[in-house]
Amino acid sequence: MPVPGGSGREFNYPDVGTGRGDVPPAGYRSLEMMRELGTGDQIFDVAAGRLFGWQMHRAAGIRVARGTPPPAPGVDVRLAWGVGPIRGSAWCRVVDVVDEPDRRGFAYGTLAGHPESGEETFLVERDADGRVTARITAFSRPARWYTRIAGPLGRLVQRRITQRYLDGIAGDQW
Repeated sequence: MPVPGGSGREFNYPDVGTGRGDVPPAGYRSLEMMRELGTGDQIFDVAAGRLFGWQMHRAAGIRVARGTPPPAPGVDVRLAWGVGPIRGSAWCRVVDVVDEPDRRGFAYGTLAGHPESGEETFLVERDADGRVTARITAFSRPARWYTRIAGPLGRLVQRRITQRYLDGIAGDQW
């Protein structure tokens, strides 16, 4: 359902809100990548701030539209990428936010026109010993002709961007 003042687009997949499950919906590929960030409250707080300020996207070379509010359920975000004449953009909608003492993050789902269909979850977690980990999980499948013909190359690009998101959460780009 479109959000007032949002993109006006619908989700391009039926399994909205299932991104935090262990098993992807039938017909989707799953992805999980994580990175240890260090130990302590400051690392946890800074990493969570990078998530909620969209810095991980910017560090990955993904532009977030100006004026996009921090992730909250129902927030639409326009993502753009590319250089020169080779450019693209797509919309996602935040479907879930995690705001717990030792876990912070959010999930968004793809909207009509996105090259992929599915959900991606971004979490920063702190264990009992204070170790902080960034974790990104996703389920997706190609949604446009050009992502379908890309085949394994498309999956490679997705892994590369996910690694750059993790680098951005860790602060490697600053």
